[in-house]
Amino acid sequence: MLSREVSLRRFEQLRARIRRAYASGRASGPPRHGPPRAGEPGGPVEASPPPVEESAPIVHPSTSSRDDADVPHVLRIAAAWSWRLIVVGLVAWALLKVIETLKIVIIPLVIALLLSALLAPAVGWLLRARFPRSLATAVVLVGGLAAVVGTLTLVVNEFIRGVPDLSRNATDGIRQIQDWLQTGPLHVSDRQLDSYIAQGERWINENTKALTSGAVSTAATVAELLTGTLLVLFATFFFLRDGGKIWRFLVRLLPVAARWRVDDAGRAAWATLVAYVRATVLVAFIDAVGIGVFLVIFDIPFAFPLAALVFLGAFIPIVGATLSGTVAVLVALVDSGWVTALIILGVVIGVQQVEGHILQPLIMGRAVAIHPLAVIVAIAAGVVLAGIVGALVAVPLVAVLNTAVRRLAHRRPPEVPPDAVVVAPPSP
Repeated sequence: MLSREVSLRRFEQLRARIRRAYASGRASGPPRHGPPRAGEPGGPVEASPPPVEESAPIVHPSTSSRDDADVPHVLRIAAAWSWRLIVVGLVAWALLKVIETLKIVIIPLVIALLLSALLAPAVGWLLRARFPRSLATAVVLVGGLAAVVGTLTLVVNEFIRGVPDLSRNATDGIRQIQDWLQTGPLHVSDRQLDSYIAQGERWINENTKALTSGAVSTAATVAELLTGTLLVLFATFFFLRDGGKIWRFLVRLLPVAARWRVDDAGRAAWATLVAYVRATVLVAFIDAVGIGVFLVIFDIPFAFPLAALVFLGAFIPIVGATLSGTVAVLVALVDSGWVTALIILGVVIGVQQVEGHILQPLIMGRAVAIHPLAVIVAIAAGVVLAGIVGALVAVPLVAVLNTAVRRLAHRRPPEVPPDAVVVAPPSP
């Protein structure tokens, strides 16, 4: 009897549990399959959307804040260009100041680089003939120095021999000018001529101190010139002998990823410099021979010095040979009269036309092709910044930079492993 009561009590408890489970299931709704949704018990919390401003302006992609959106797009672009140009201008100004401070070192190094480009083929010939590198470099450098000294000796000797005759002819030319001023269309009187001469003497007396200080500065300039000459000789020797090692050292200072591009641009720039120097020497030689032959034919004094002056002047493209040829015209005017001077002037102009339209395009070719406007601007800037030396190095500098920048901008280097070692450019 006791066991029956226990069984009934357990049955009642089980039935009560089933009723409670059924009631709770109806209250929670029909069962769902899958994970709980957002907002349900045990489900993820739903993020509330960000508030939207009703009056938010349309922001341009180039702006970084709402304040920039209130500035016109054109003004923002102009300001961006302006501050970048200011930074570039400050860097260029600082670089020019450094060059001006170290010009006694930089200018000889640039000249030595040009001479190395000129003499490198000769060193290469001797190296192919099994000469030691140091001996080949010394032979070429000494030979070039002997040629320059010999030419200067001939020029100075001929100048010393011809100065008395030229001075006498110049005196006669001045008298002819005085007679023309008195009897010509100007009708200048003797009193006016005497007043002009007195003014010239007065100006010389007033500027004697300035002229004396100029002579003192000239002595300092001579000392700087000697120092620069020695530096040019030493730098040229080591550029010719150890050019490959120097270039390898400079390239290894760069990051590995940039070495191949810089090495390729350096090779192209060096080839351009060599081609430019060769072509310039050939063109200058042709100009000097062309004008010198006519000076000899018309028996103009200082024919060889004037031809040498034309040769040196031709290293300044477009204007150099013309200016040096003008000196030959003036000498012809003083020595032989205006008819011969006009003939020499025609010869100078004709040689310049042949150079500009035939020799320059044919010899230099497309490797160093630069627009004439760029040449004129480069020469003017070089004269303003560094005088005659600046005019000499301006055009080759522009040619080298033109080639290097184009090569860096348009040529992709080959893929190389990060641990690759860059190869130095071919030494002379």
